[in-house]
Amino acid sequence: MAAADPATAASSFSQFSFRRAVCPSPLRVRFSRPHPPARLRVSSTTVVALHKRNPKRLKYAAQRQFSRGDAGMLRVEVEPSGEDFWKLDPIIDLINRGAVGVIPTDTVYSIVCDLSNNESIERLRRLKGIGDSKPLSILCRSLRDIDTYTTGFPRGTNQGQANIFRAVKRAIPGPYTFILPATKQFPKQCIKHGSSTRYAKRRQVGVRIPDDPICQAILQNLDEPLICTSVKYLSEDEWILDPVIIADLYEPLGLDFIVDGGPRIADPSTVVDMMGTNPTIIRQGKGPMLDWMVAKDEEEEETQSMFAFKAA
Repeated sequence: MAAADPATAASSFSQFSFRRAVCPSPLRVRFSRPHPPARLRVSSTTVVALHKRNPKRLKYAAQRQFSRGDAGMLRVEVEPSGEDFWKLDPIIDLINRGAVGVIPTDTVYSIVCDLSNNESIERLRRLKGIGDSKPLSILCRSLRDIDTYTTGFPRGTNQGQANIFRAVKRAIPGPYTFILPATKQFPKQCIKHGSSTRYAKRRQVGVRIPDDPICQAILQNLDEPLICTSVKYLSEDEWILDPVIIADLYEPLGLDFIVDGGPRIADPSTVVDMMGTNPTIIRQGKGPMLDWMVAKDEEEEETQSMFAFKAA
């Protein structure tokens, strides 16, 4: 296959400099893995030490090493339809190496990182300015991910319990965040309680399957879901909807990449608490209230706000 015209590829990116080669991939199922550039370095001494501790984990550990380097933040501009998804090749590579960046969803922009990389999760919390007591949501690829990291949705019983699973299937992918009990597969780092080594007894996680072509193109080429939190102004509780402003504010703080899918609308996901008897809306957003959901009254909503999910 002929190499992409450098002038054409360059015009698709921002003025931010980066030292990476972007090559179109003929297959959508699996993105190509370009050779690591100078800005991604794996320390030989680190690899040797890891090898001595546990040779079986050498490959995994080496892939997780990430050094931001001097090239700065990578900004990739993609059509909202996702038709030029091949531009996302370097983004997939960066996420797998432990980078923390911003991607669009079907609601607002989200800061994301690898689900299994504890160091990346800590960096995400520092970027957003949130403590360990704030739970994080995950962007899932499919219902299989939800069943892996949570106990899933009620399937109904002969004793009259409603089949919520069937109703949820008609609402996703879509602008909903569902709060479900987390399983042991979900990293404790994501639901740490305070700064101590103890963890909350009530393990909960917000799960999403966004209906956005760019977001789905990224998720479908990863081996696991993404930790996410919505992008807001640092001193205000207000979403940032313009990717150019996000880049200006967050690059100095250490953001590694941003996928520019165009401006968004200030309409976050609707958060539905599945922990009780009935699916209860604790934040009304873009997703409409469906007939199997109930609204939370003001008093309960005020109580629940103490445990608000940082969902996009």
